[in-house]
Parts: sequence; C-alpha cells; structure tokens
Amino acid sequence: MADVAVGAIAPRPSWDRLWSVPPLLILAVLFFYPLGLIARQSLGDPGTLSFSAFAEVLSSREFHEGLQHTIVIALGSTAGCLVFGFIFSLVIAFVPFPGAKFCGRLIETFIALPTFLVTLAFTFIYGSAGLLNEGLMRLMQVDLPPVDFLYSQWGVILAETTVYTPFVMRPLLATFSQIDQAQIEVASSLGAKPWRIVRQVILPAAMPALIAGGSLCLLLTVNEFGIVLFIGAKGVITLPVLIYAKAIQEFDYTTACVIAVVNVVLSLGLYSLYRAVIAHFGGNRADMV
Repeated sequence: MADVAVGAIAPRPSWDRLWSVPPLLILAVLFFYPLGLIARQSLGDPGTLSFSAFAEVLSSREFHEGLQHTIVIALGSTAGCLVFGFIFSLVIAFVPFPGAKFCGRLIETFIALPTFLVTLAFTFIYGSAGLLNEGLMRLMQVDLPPVDFLYSQWGVILAETTVYTPFVMRPLLATFSQIDQAQIEVASSLGAKPWRIVRQVILPAAMPALIAGGSLCLLLTVNEFGIVLFIGAKGVITLPVLIYAKAIQEFDYTTACVIAVVNVVLSLGLYSLYRAVIAHFGGNRADMV
C-alpha cells in the first residue's frame, strides 16, 4: 500500500525548463561563441597562449590616448546629459506652457531615432560648409569658417549630449509626475523661492532617476561608435573607433581583440554599476528608467 501511495503522488516530469533551451542556444551561437573567439584571439594565434599582446597593447601610447578620449568624452557627455536633462524636465513638468505634453511624447520618440541623424544635422548646421558658417562668413567677409568646434572633442561631446539627454529626461519626467504638488504649493506659500523649492523638494526626489539615468548614459557613451566616426574629429580616437581601425584598416586582429576585451570588461563594470544603482533605489523607481 505504501508503494502504491508513493507511486500515486510521484511528480510528473516538468517540461517548463526546456523552454529556456532555445534562447540559450541562440545566445551561445550569436553572442558567447563570437565573444569566445575574440577572447581566444587576444591571447595569440591558434596553438599559442600568451598575454604578451595584452602587455604590448596596454602599455602603448595609442591605447592610452584612446582610453583617455573615451573616458573624457563619456564623462563630459554624461555631465551634459544630467544638466540639460534636469533643466528641460523641470521646465516641461513644472512650467505650464502650450505643448508641454507633446514635448514629453516627442522625447520618447527621439530615443528611437538613429544617432547618425543628429550628427548629420550638426554637420549641416555647424560644419565647415554648414548654415552657421556660411552666414558668418558672408557677414564677417572672411574666407575661413569662424566656427570650427564640431570636428573636435567638444563637437563629439555636444553631439552625444544631444543624443542621450532624452535617456535622462524620460525617468526624470516619470519621477516628477509622482511628486505631490501639495508639497510645492505649501513650500511656496511659506515664502520659499523657486530655487529653494528645486533644491529641497524636487532635487531629492529626482536624485535616484538622475543617478540611474546618468549611469545608463555613461554606459552608452563609452561604447558610442557612430557619432565619433561620422563626425571624423581630428585626433579624437576612442576605444570603439580604435578597434575598428585596427581590425578593418590595419588587419591587426590580435590588437583589435585585446582592445575589444578591455572595452567589454569596462562595459560590464559600468553595467554592473547601473544595475546596482537601480537595485539600491528599488524596483518601482527602476521601472522608470
């Protein structure tokens, strides 16, 4: 009888776990296998296993300059995204004007646009033959374009700030929509000036969204390739562009794979920081990002 009872309550084999096999196979073929090939190539040609390529690349001046440009551009762009994102979100959320809701919807649409469109627009406006320089050259009667910042590190920072500011504004607008307007009205009735209300009421509530959005922008700008390549800033070589130059132009695949491994490690570190920030401030606020 005991054997019959045990056999009667024996659990049936579950097939639910098998549904995870196809996605894992796709990831293995399309992601982990190429990544493994890159990691293997960075250790030398087939049949060899050496870290000499890492030592050579990491000690080269070219890599140091590329890493420096990557960090400076990423930090500058992220800082610009935080400043402009906070100001624009503040105006849209708390300064009533016709079309405020439309501007908020437009920001979500802007996120879906390819990055090269902004760079192309900047070229038409601020380029050497752009609208601004042509107008200034006619007005000032000079032969050389007076505005020449686009093809420099500052032009890249401005373009990336324009592209990635909506990634900060989106969580900020979601956070501002949950702020109790009664708090602002009470503070205003007690004589608090607008700057004090922003500093003591709005900014503390927006800090989680600012940190999470800034972390995401930092991750995206570190890996940005199209904007830097499309602008063609002289002497501005970031790690993604350096990988492209080594692999496609110089056919130095080992060096390109070494830099790619470093870039992947850097990206994973920034992504871990981004997830840690979201986890620290809780799931509800994380959903806004």
